[in-house]
Amino acid sequence: MPKNFYTLLILPNKDSAAKKIAISSALVKGLCLFMMGLILFVMYLSYDYIHIRREQAELKRLKLQTTEQKKQIEGLVTKVDEFAVQMDVLRQFDKKIRIMANLVTGKDKEQLLGIGGPASEENRLRSRMAADDKEMIVGIGRQVDRLIDDASAREKSFTDLLAYLKEKQSILAATPSLWPVAGWVTSEFGRRSSPFGGDNEFHKAIDIATRIGKPIQAPADGVVVEVDFRHDVGQMIRIDHGHGITTFYGHLSKTAVREGAAVRKGERIGYVGNTGRSTGSHLHYAVMLNGVPVNPRKYLN
Repeated sequence: MPKNFYTLLILPNKDSAAKKIAISSALVKGLCLFMMGLILFVMYLSYDYIHIRREQAELKRLKLQTTEQKKQIEGLVTKVDEFAVQMDVLRQFDKKIRIMANLVTGKDKEQLLGIGGPASEENRLRSRMAADDKEMIVGIGRQVDRLIDDASAREKSFTDLLAYLKEKQSILAATPSLWPVAGWVTSEFGRRSSPFGGDNEFHKAIDIATRIGKPIQAPADGVVVEVDFRHDVGQMIRIDHGHGITTFYGHLSKTAVREGAAVRKGERIGYVGNTGRSTGSHLHYAVMLNGVPVNPRKYLN
């Protein structure tokens, strides 16, 4: 048999005769190449199928992730809108406080501080939500920037309001509104006949008659700047309350504070007496504004 043929020997069983099949080498080579090509084709189809399945799984995962992210974005939009509503409430609250504090005088006058921010429905994200997710995200960023600016303005506004109210509180605490002692006013502020005879004189205080030893209270917060004894007013105390306001107490029997001491409104500072040039037990009570005597009744409750 020529060399370019192969013999295929088939033995069906031990009792049967062997069968011989002659196959050319070209056919064998062709079959081998065909089988190799078939195997490679099957491998390619298998790889392509596995790749497609992986891409489908990844696409499904991305779709689920996109759906979840869209829900999160919608939730963020809702929260931003709620924040905008709260900022609107704070803005109105700020304006009301300023009106109560007489910081806004005109109906259409701008507030001293704290302007800007979404005050109406057309500025809300929910009312103008874009169909395009990218545009919606850009809108959220812009809205958040506006709210941050508005929050900063509110913070500055409330800080200034707090400083203003603290100043008002300080002025109120320094205002001598309490009666220093309970009693009868026997001599008012202004011109009067001298109790020691002679011509009229200008009385720069009020005289409050009461029993000797009755406690005297500070009518406002302040600092004791003078404790002394004078021939005309006897034992005396002078308190500086700040803002140009000082109070004076004369004819005391005894003092209960020292110079430099800080006193609070209602704190005991001394006792009624009859020292100095006096016709009876009483408190000589004077108020000075920037060094000028003023009627104490202007401040007293």
